[in-house]
Amino acid sequence: MRGHWETLTLGPQAGTAKDASVRRHAQAAPLGRKTAMWILLLIPFVGLLWVPFYNRELPDLLGFPFFYWYQLLWVPVTAFLTWLVYRGHPEREERQ
Repeated sequence: MRGHWETLTLGPQAGTAKDASVRRHAQAAPLGRKTAMWILLLIPFVGLLWVPFYNRELPDLLGFPFFYWYQLLWVPVTAFLTWLVYRGHPEREERQ
C-alpha cells in the first residue's frame, strides 16, 4: 500500500494520462478566464465597502431596514462566488 506522500509527489503515477490532462487543462486555461474568476472575489468587497450605496433605511424587507438586509444578502452571494472561483480553479483537480 502506498503512503499518502508518495501519491502526492512524483511517484510511479506521475506520467499517467490523468496527470497529463490536468497539466494540459492548467496550461490551456486562458488568462482572461483566470482573471475574471479572481475579479469575482472583488465584487463582495466593492459591494460592502462602498457604504454610501446602502446607507439608508428604505426599502425595508420584513421590517428590516435596507442597511441590514443588504449586508446579510451578501453572505450567501459571497459564498456562491467563492464556490464558483474554487470550482473554476484548474489546479484544484491536481491536488485530489
